[in-house]
Amino acid sequence: MTEKRLFTPNFTFLVFGQVSSLIGNYTLKFALSMYVLEQTGSASVFAGLLALALLPTILLSPFGGILADRANRRNIMVALDTLSGFSVLIASFAISHGQDIFVVGALLMILSILGAFESPTVQACIPQMLSGDYIIKGNAIISQVASIASLITPFLGSIFYTALGIQTTLYAAVVCFFVTALLECLIHLDYKRSEQKMGIGAIIREDFSISMRFLRLEQPGILKLLLLAALVSLFVAGIAVVGFPYLVRTVLGLSAAHYGIAESALGAASILGSLCIAIFSERLKVRYLSILFISFGICIIPCGIVFLLTVSVFPRYLVLLTMFFACQFGCSLFSTYSISIIQEHTPEHLMGKVMSYVFTLSLCAQPIIVAQLSRQKSKIFIMN
Repeated sequence: MTEKRLFTPNFTFLVFGQVSSLIGNYTLKFALSMYVLEQTGSASVFAGLLALALLPTILLSPFGGILADRANRRNIMVALDTLSGFSVLIASFAISHGQDIFVVGALLMILSILGAFESPTVQACIPQMLSGDYIIKGNAIISQVASIASLITPFLGSIFYTALGIQTTLYAAVVCFFVTALLECLIHLDYKRSEQKMGIGAIIREDFSISMRFLRLEQPGILKLLLLAALVSLFVAGIAVVGFPYLVRTVLGLSAAHYGIAESALGAASILGSLCIAIFSERLKVRYLSILFISFGICIIPCGIVFLLTVSVFPRYLVLLTMFFACQFGCSLFSTYSISIIQEHTPEHLMGKVMSYVFTLSLCAQPIIVAQLSRQKSKIFIMN
């Protein structure tokens, strides 16, 4: 049931569930990366595993959207987080009996498959819980939760792994997933079972056909916005996530401390962007998105100019940090606001499918990006 306020009981339980789930997920993946690096001495091994594990998410997300529109969304989230908890629990037992890398790869693959069904469902729940400008604010809060979790979990993961070992870290992740499932049990969403009796193949064909017709003929503006969101994701991820660390560590030759400050700054930019969306949601207009696109290009110009000038390393670092901070801030604004617009113009029975397309397009470049980023992080590890 949609209520005209932000922190409804349903949305509150969803937010706290996301806090628990993301902390468990991110901490687990960071600890696993440290574990694989320690066992193999190669960060590229984990990069390959993580890039490979992203493929099921990309391929299965549209089917996750179909499930989100056909089944009870609350029950889907509860089942998926429960399965995630049991998967990590089984992996914690298996990892102590040898074949460590195989267990890590299998665990990442399973979590990727489950994530393909959960992410569209969570996104589809927000407009079902909220209405009007509260949809934008709700998306901004979920985005902030994800950004804050990505900032604190490397610290948590390193502490848990260094002090307590990989198995204790796995147990902690299990607790996080089960707590998330418990919180999701308290969510109450309206659900009406379809009276149509169709086979799985017929359902998939019909849902894909309806959603594609909706995007191409009824709301072509949403399709354009989907493609723009994917372009922004590719551009900012490729430049900021891969290019920025390379410039800081390899081109400028600065220390890991400078690299850490830069990563923290980009994380802070994401949080600040979603916070601005939450505060100024009533004043935002769709036409402002074109200004963001122009600003992305403008921010890159000083980054090139500073390398043409005869200045020292530190001024170049400051220019890069400032411009990439602005890019990340703009990306956060764009992604949060564009998703909210898409949700506002998408009917309830298509919400899961359309959200799955958003998720799939944003992930398409990530296998390459993850591999490139991990290679840079392996250089950072070696240089230290």
